[in-house]
Amino acid sequence: MVGMEPGLRRRTPGLRREEVALLSGIGITWYTWLEQGRSINVSAQVLQSVARVLSLDSTERAHLFALAELPDPEQSAPLPEVGAGLQRMIDQLAPMPAAVVGPRWEILASNRAHLGLFGDYTALPLGCRNSVWMCFMDPFWHALLPHRAEFARRIVAKMRTAMAEYVGDPGWAALLDLMQSHSPEFRELWARHEVAPMETCYKRYEHPQAGSLNVEVNHLWLTDQRNARLMVHSPRDEQTQRGFEVLMTAPPHTIPGPTAQAGESRTAG
Repeated sequence: MVGMEPGLRRRTPGLRREEVALLSGIGITWYTWLEQGRSINVSAQVLQSVARVLSLDSTERAHLFALAELPDPEQSAPLPEVGAGLQRMIDQLAPMPAAVVGPRWEILASNRAHLGLFGDYTALPLGCRNSVWMCFMDPFWHALLPHRAEFARRIVAKMRTAMAEYVGDPGWAALLDLMQSHSPEFRELWARHEVAPMETCYKRYEHPQAGSLNVEVNHLWLTDQRNARLMVHSPRDEQTQRGFEVLMTAPPHTIPGPTAQAGESRTAG
């Protein structure tokens, strides 16, 4: 399979240790230490070579890089999948706006109240179905969030904290490149190097149909999906509860994508 001569009969099938090292282009001693789990500074390039020689599938390859605590430069962390059961649970939470959010703030699923509050993200390209994109590139959010400047600063700080776990991840790199290429405001905030944790918080929204909404935002981590969370907005007063009912029928606004913003992306904040 790898193009080597059959050689002598083997007691067990598969490549010998020295053959894996040779085909991977690394020394036998170094490869032996890698197998033994010694404290060595192995690079992603070495792991890529080993994965290629051993013909690892995507799951085996991800396990190899996880053991080495290194990001795979060729594969982004797969997005969690939202099954029918989880979607039904989200729908049952209505009229409280709720959504499943991925590790890079991707909106993976939501209910009708969430669409009524934030807009219809489903028509956006996959890379833009993201709270970070919507915060900086959707003018609707400027009116929706009375304290949007502080919200934007916090979401960038939270993004930097979350991204630290995935240094070199192509998905994070693509999101960062997308935001820096479209939003001068994002670039300015990113340059501050601020960090912030993910936490329960209180927010106020000013919605054109539902009015003032005072909410508590809770994040419930999904045990079967790494770094995905269920985000639920709970009402803090009766007025907000009534406003949530309005969200169920409010027509979701259209969120602009990259093409719509191309002419003003370099100057708009």
